Formats: sequence, C-alpha cells, structure tokens
Amino acid sequence: MAKAQASVEELVGMIERRELRLPEMQRRFVWRSTRVRDLLDSLYRGYPSGTILLWESDEEVPTHEFAVEQTEDPIHGVRLLLDGQQRLTSLSAVIRGRPVTVRNRKRPIEILFNLEHPDHLVGVTEVNEESDVDDELVVDVDEEANEDELQRRFDRMTFVLATNKLAARSTWVKVSEVFRTDEDAVFLKRAGVERIDDPRYSRYSSRLSRLRAIRAYEYRMDILERSLSYDEVTEIFVRVNSLGAKLRSSDLALAQITAKWPHSLAIFEGFQSECRNAGFDLDLSIHLKNLVAFATGQSRFLTVGGLSRERLEKAWKLSRDGMEFALNFLKTNLSLDSPTLLSSPFLLVTLAYWGHQHEYRLSPEDEASLRFWALVSNAKGHYSRGSSETILDQDLAVLRDGNGMGELIDRLRLQVGRLNVTPDDLEGRNARSALFKTMFLAFRSANAKDWFSNLTIALDHAGVTHRLQFHHIFPKAVLKAGYTSRDADDIANLAFIAGKTNRSIAAKPPKTYLPAVRTDQGDAPFATQCIPMDPELWEVAEYKRFISNRRILIADRLNEYLEHE
Repeated sequence: MAKAQASVEELVGMIERRELRLPEMQRRFVWRSTRVRDLLDSLYRGYPSGTILLWESDEEVPTHEFAVEQTEDPIHGVRLLLDGQQRLTSLSAVIRGRPVTVRNRKRPIEILFNLEHPDHLVGVTEVNEESDVDDELVVDVDEEANEDELQRRFDRMTFVLATNKLAARSTWVKVSEVFRTDEDAVFLKRAGVERIDDPRYSRYSSRLSRLRAIRAYEYRMDILERSLSYDEVTEIFVRVNSLGAKLRSSDLALAQITAKWPHSLAIFEGFQSECRNAGFDLDLSIHLKNLVAFATGQSRFLTVGGLSRERLEKAWKLSRDGMEFALNFLKTNLSLDSPTLLSSPFLLVTLAYWGHQHEYRLSPEDEASLRFWALVSNAKGHYSRGSSETILDQDLAVLRDGNGMGELIDRLRLQVGRLNVTPDDLEGRNARSALFKTMFLAFRSANAKDWFSNLTIALDHAGVTHRLQFHHIFPKAVLKAGYTSRDADDIANLAFIAGKTNRSIAAKPPKTYLPAVRTDQGDAPFATQCIPMDPELWEVAEYKRFISNRRILIADRLNEYLEHE
C-alpha cells in the first residue's frame, strides 16, 4: 500500500475535476452542518483529522457522484475514495461556496467565523446551538430565549452555523467568502478597522490568514494498489469501517451487496425516490433491512455476506412489493401520512412482511387486527424499547412460523403491559414521546383546528403563517417562577396550532388569551384538543391541577382513537 500526502486544496480540486470518484459501495453522505463546523474548528487549530483511503483500479467499477458539484473533466487518472468522503465533501462545499445535494434538494453549508473569538479553546458542547435536524413532527417556537445570554455564548465560539442576525454583525464573516479571496480589506472595513495602527488590524488579519491556511492542511493518503480485486477492496472497506465504527451496519451491508450485485445501488435509490415522491422519505437503511428480512426471515445485516446475487435480486422484488403494501396501509387505513408520525420505521418492515405472508389478502377481521396492532405499537413505541432489532426479529419469527395477529398482539402486551393508555402513561412525557405523535393523530381525527384560521391541523400546510407548531398552553415565560423547564414541556401542556397563531399568543398567560379564543371560536377548539374548560384551571397557580385534569382527557381521547376495548 502506497503512502502520499495532499493538501485540502489539492483534494478539493481533485473532486472538482472528477479525479476522485465514489465507488458504488461508498454511499453518498453529507455531514450535518454542526459536524462541518466542528471539522473547521479542528483544522483551524491544526488538530489531527484522520487519513484518506484511496484505490487506484483498472477495473470497470460502478461509481456515482459526490453530493457537491463536480464541474470539470479529469486531467489525470481517476482514483476511488474509500474513506474520507464526508470530510472532503464538507470542505469542498465550504471552500468553494457551493451547495450540497441532500435527499434530492440542494442546500448550502453556511458557517460563520468570529473575528473576535477568544484565544482559549471553548468546547463545542458548551454552546447549545439550534439543531439542524429537520424531521421533527412540528416546530416549537414558544420558548422565550434570553437573547443576550445566547449572544454571549455565540461570542465565545470561533465557528457557528450561519443565522441572519449573526451574519449582520460586523465581526462575523462568512467562511466561504474568506476562502474566495486573499484580500482582507473588505472584512476589515466591515468590522470598522480602517487604520493599520488599529490594534485589531493585525489580530484580525492574522486570524483570516490562519483560516485560509486550512486549504494548505495536508492529509495523509493510503492508496490501495491496482492489483486488488473489487471483492478484496470491499472486504478492506468493511473491515476498516467496522474497526472504527465509522459507518452503520446498513452501510457496511450495502458495500457487500453492491460487490455481489453491481449497479444495485441505483435500483435501491430509485425505489427510495419513488417512496419519497409518495410522501415517505425513508432512509435507505430501512429498505435494506426490509430486503434482508425478505431474504432471510430476520433483520440482522450480519447474514448479508452469505447471500447470493440471485437470492438478493429475488428478495428485493418481494420486499419492494411488501413495502408498497405497508406504505399504502399506513396512508389509507391508518391515515398515517408521514414518516415523522412513526415512532419507529421498523413498523414498516413488519407490515410489509405480514402482507407478503398473507399474499396481500385481508379479510375485514385481518384489517381490523392489523390496524389495531399497528396503532398501539406506534403509540407505545414498540420498536423504541430496548433492543429494537431483537424485538423486530421476534415479530418476524411469529409471522415466519405462520402465526397470526393474535400472537403478535399477545407479544405486544407482554412487552408494554396494558394496551390502553392511562393518565399515568402521560406523566413525564414530552414532545419526543411516541404518545405525542399519537396525540396529534387523535386530535386530527377529532377534527382539531387552528384557533384563528380554522384550518384543520396538518403537517403539510403551505407557508410559514400556517405551518404547524406545538404551543405551550402555559408559556414557559409564565412558568419560570416555581416550575422547571421539564414541567413546562409536559405533553399535557402542549397543543397544536399554526405559526401565526402561536406568535400572536407569544408569552401571554392562558387566563388572558384562552377566554378570547373561547369567545371567538366557542368550545370546539378546547374539546378537540382535550383542554379543560374550567377557567379556574387557567390560573398559573393551578398549573399542576390543569395538567392532571388534561391527562385524563387526553388518555380518554387516545383510547377512543386506538379503538381499545
């Protein structure tokens, strides 16, 4: 194995010129913006950043594009990138100022650099930046943040994710703009530095130079020789990533599958795109787990190495039919029209396998039992407790052995206890609970509407005005005295309303705004979202009693929705 070195600038150029390509075994990944921020911080300080693993091959190897634009034709030989993809994709996007493609959507990676950052190191965990996770059920903007405190935290950072407020400040500069030029004047002038004898002049210039020096950071490259076969390189890829736990088991399984079945990744991603267009944007790992379940009767990826191409191809066709059944059943029979409403996507694998085992023929009794099992499993977080893969394999074994829904329901009861919901089940739960998703479904089923627009609550309303948010009935600001943040985030303090409605209420106490809603809209907004209508309970002093009463109402509504007897 040969050794070499290349600077970040050289590697970015190789990606641009398509001299670096991704073999099919290497899935296209993009780091979350927070990880890109942390990478820049490490390189800025000269910290070690791992190695790059390449393969020079004369074989005709299936490849695919990076998530960042590649604009030129190669002028040298092509090398295949086996390890280091996420780092180099991130650096290419930031240094060239180009967007990355994530789930068929282009988005920029915008990082800001603080010219006034402290000289001492501040750990990234010390600042609680807003998460860039975009798959939450709804958005919470109800919290009254202390902007001064938040700003002080940001000022202690060297790199942060871009926001309009920070970008407008003179001492924060866009990293991509710094890389675009070697001139400091525009950044210094914007920061109010116009004289060379200004003490900030040398400090800011030195920091801008140090930032640009990231382009010269040298990575060590390990280059696998041409004599290796694709199968051997796949084995090396799996071993390297297994030892470092850098990739998920599904990604290592994909490498083994594509080695046996070339060009299969395009087939998998094509079906993934079809599901996305139907409203279910699922991670590829779920489709692969479904494939393995249909090929082996269990869900563990450890068995992939022993499967032949013929068996994989046959199982894929069957698993695709099963997934289509599962998605159709969710949308039409359960009115569960978004993957964000699932407590676990593993539910889809069991539904797909059940449909296949019954040749997609459902009697009315079958449909009712399957519907009940799916709703309760989702509400109780069936696949979110303990070892989810073990639970899934046990369910698949029940179906593989020819047992029916009765045994699946019995197994569920053994795991979660009662199949109904009690007020105690809601205690201590918040918006991340599986029951919160079911609460939304139950309220929507009861025709809950926004308190101002009267639009039925939904996840897909267009526009910021009508986008669904969860609202703290007792805003956090009014609960600051005597209650913890956990108290305020209790599931029984949450309701679903539109963004504009939420903003108009802001931090008003319920005794102020709820009577006005009742006068304008009547009791329906309260009844459909299980809000106690006794005005005495709307007093801050009665918060605990309000929560207790509403838990009873919510539990009753959930049981009605789940059709529990």
